[in-house]
Amino acid sequence: MAKLLFRLRGVPDDEADELRTLLSEHGFDTHETSGGFLGIGTAAIWLVDESRYAEAKALIDAYEERRAKAARAQYERLKRQGRSRRLADIIRDDPLRFVFNLAVAAGLIYLTVAPFFKLAKG
Repeated sequence: MAKLLFRLRGVPDDEADELRTLLSEHGFDTHETSGGFLGIGTAAIWLVDESRYAEAKALIDAYEERRAKAARAQYERLKRQGRSRRLADIIRDDPLRFVFNLAVAAGLIYLTVAPFFKLAKG
């Protein structure tokens, strides 16, 4: 029986492709499942041979650590160069999207909290 090795929900395509290649290069037999049409299923990479789980997990952990270090180094480099994106840059690039997202967040907070205020009034 296959064992869940790596969940793919929220994983960028380039990272998923690199993981597939890495596992294939090291001779791991895997299969993938998608989240399905409604996203209810588990999008993941599964290891067919459970006896090699510790080896595969160690390989993925090492890869994830290298990727995190590279991302941190790139962020620090951009920060030193003054090219990292800040909130002001995001607002300036697309102000309508920012205002829309802010309005949606405020609306959700209101819908969540309003019933409690109505109950408190009596």
